[in-house]
This record gives sequence, structure tokens and C-alpha cells, in this order.
Amino acid sequence: MAKTLIVPGLFGSGEGHWQRYWLADYPAAAIVEQQDWNHPTLARWHGALEAEILRYETVDLVAHSLGSVLVAALAGRPVARRVRSALLVAPCDLDETERLHPGAVDFGATPNRPLPFRSLVVGSLNDPYMPFARLKSLCEKWGSSLVDLGHAGHINVASGFGRWTHGYDLLKVVEGIADLKPNPAAGKNTNSLAVVDAGSGPTQPHLSSNRTEGVTPSAPASRLSTRTFAGIPDRKSSSPR
Repeated sequence: MAKTLIVPGLFGSGEGHWQRYWLADYPAAAIVEQQDWNHPTLARWHGALEAEILRYETVDLVAHSLGSVLVAALAGRPVARRVRSALLVAPCDLDETERLHPGAVDFGATPNRPLPFRSLVVGSLNDPYMPFARLKSLCEKWGSSLVDLGHAGHINVASGFGRWTHGYDLLKVVEGIADLKPNPAAGKNTNSLAVVDAGSGPTQPHLSSNRTEGVTPSAPASRLSTRTFAGIPDRKSSSPR
């Protein structure tokens, strides 16, 4: 059974963040702790992430913001073989992050290699840390499927995301992607599954729940039931671990 690891971004995920609620709701999940949340360097953060992954045979990663970039940087590293799937929420653009927090992050260039594990990116049309056009381009490079939550900001506490139970459903979706086909070979993702737009407006996966916890009126979660993924069958999955 895969272990769910929570991977926060810059400044960590403090009280009230959906990642902290995830840990409270599913105590079997674990968080990847960093020594310095305020001044991350890629080498140190990678060391902590890889050390935690190596504790388990297989992991599912649930990352936010800079944590999503950290997970993407696993491409090409041996430890990536232990990653079954990754839910990458609101990846940040490193140039925008530098503009908003000058000198805080030392991560080098944004990783753009195809990910050797199944991945689902959750993005927003008005994320101050990532222009949506740039996010779509990045997903193509990573070979990731993309879910658009509409005008949902950075998908954090400031944009109204507290106990975000739709995230649990999204992890089930990405687990379904991982179980559907073998992981793509490192270096080229030829089997990525794209979100299919069944009509106008943002694309969404079909979820079994219409709950709207933690979502502001500008990002109506009810739309999550109006779009479907191509090729992913209805599937009952165990709760996030």
C-alpha cells in the first residue's frame, strides 16, 4: 500500500491550510518537514524529500506551490521509481515567486523534464504565483493532466481553501491514472491523459462529491462534477493514507 506524503511549499503549510487538515483527517499520511521553510534551497529540500520517500516502498505525493516544483525536480533521480503518483496543487513559477519574495528561494530553473510517474496538476486562472498559460505549457512538458479550478487564487488559506475535501477526491483520480497504465518511461511521457473539455469554461474531472468546503464563491466547487477524464473508469478507491 502506497504511503501518502504531504509536501508543503514556501513558508510551510500553517494552521488552517488544507494540507494540515489532510493530516488531521488521515493520520496515516505524513508530512515532509524541512529545516528552513522561509529560505528554501533545492539541495536541502530535495535531501529531506528523498529521505522521507526512501522510508517507504511506494508513495503518493500531495504537493502545494513550491512543493510541487520540488516534486517535479525528482525527474531523472533514482528515488523517483518509488513514486506511484503525484497530486501537484498550484505549482509556483519561480520567476513570479522571486518577484513576490525577492531572494527567498534558491531553486535554480523550473524543472521541465517529463515526470516518470503519473501526475495531476490542479491550477487556477488567477494564481498570482503562476500565469495560467505558463501552467498549461509546464503541464505539457511534465506530461501531467491538468484540472482548472477557475478563479481560485493560489488554492490556499488566503483564497478560501481550508478543509478541502475535494482534494481527497482528486487524489483518488490521480491514483486511478496511476493504476490504469504502467508508469511512463523516464525521459518521455507518451501516455499522459488530458482533461477533456465537455463544454465551455474551465475543465474539471468528474467527482462523486458536490461538497464545497473551503472554496470561495469565486471558485465554485460544484463545477467539479461537470467534466470527465478521458479513459478513466469510475473507480472506488481507499481513502488517502
